[in-house]
Amino acid sequence: MALDLHIAHPLRAFALDLELSVGEEALALVGPSGAGKSSVLRVIAGLLRPELGRVALHGETWLDTRAGVDVSPERRRVGLVFQEYALFPHLTVRGNVGFGGRGRVDELLERFRISGLAEARPAELSGGERQRVALARALARDPAVLLLDEPLSALDAFTRAQVRTELRELLRSLALPTVLVTHDFEDAAALSDLVGVLVDGHVLQTAPPSELVASPADAFVASFTGANLLRGIASEGPAGLTAVALDSGFTAYTVEESRGPVSVVVYPWEVSVARDAPDDSAVNHVRAPIASLVQLGNRVRVRIGPITAEVTAQSVERLGLREGDVVVASFKATGARLLPAS
Repeated sequence: MALDLHIAHPLRAFALDLELSVGEEALALVGPSGAGKSSVLRVIAGLLRPELGRVALHGETWLDTRAGVDVSPERRRVGLVFQEYALFPHLTVRGNVGFGGRGRVDELLERFRISGLAEARPAELSGGERQRVALARALARDPAVLLLDEPLSALDAFTRAQVRTELRELLRSLALPTVLVTHDFEDAAALSDLVGVLVDGHVLQTAPPSELVASPADAFVASFTGANLLRGIASEGPAGLTAVALDSGFTAYTVEESRGPVSVVVYPWEVSVARDAPDDSAVNHVRAPIASLVQLGNRVRVRIGPITAEVTAQSVERLGLREGDVVVASFKATGARLLPAS
């Protein structure tokens, strides 16, 4: 079963123009705010009629503007979870799950471990509990397609990590065409089989998350997947390496060949941090003061001059790192990729 869609529709600042096919898998659309991500969900759900477009599920046409076909939202087998969940405040959990459903309320309450909350109102629930209710309500319609709008954005960091794991397991078990939108690549990579990077209404690249990281189509895709982008001028270097004179004043070396303006792509987890330059195979060293330390769970993002490293909280404690300390960020020539400067 596959969901196929083509959309061409003018938005306020640009035109939404894309074509997608989603099998029994999860596709995440990522991109900056206002890129058109939520508009795609609205077209699939029947809440937005595009100027030109077609939406079909396994040969069943829901929308074809040329043929004059536009199936109403209530007749499309779509389960939609809104960003803020949109639960009915006057209904209990049981009432919300059963609203417009098909008699599977008890089964879904049990599945999402919210049976004990059946008579509670949304205002009495935590963020994670509200999300479970919203998902149960979406599945109560026995949908053929699942749509998720920023499914984790309303959660705190601790709840987010827990719910992310639960949601990924749910999506795998459902095996439904699923489209989710998010501005967070980490969420997209954790939840989806494929990620499409959407910018100004156009998909720049669609691929499994690991492929986007390994082979980003351009500098924007690389930056959106969390990479450091170090701009500079590439020229011939020593020992067969390419030397890149960075705009920041440092020089980076890579095994990739290029000449002229480039962006050096290095992911934070490929960067090590030490008090002094390590005696290992890394040939790239940036010595600079620590500009910031940001803890994300058991990982810490360390900004050192032009580059960000991601290390464990234990490493930060062991090295006694503090803002203002002068340290060395190091990365290997084999870990530095080159893309044309954008």
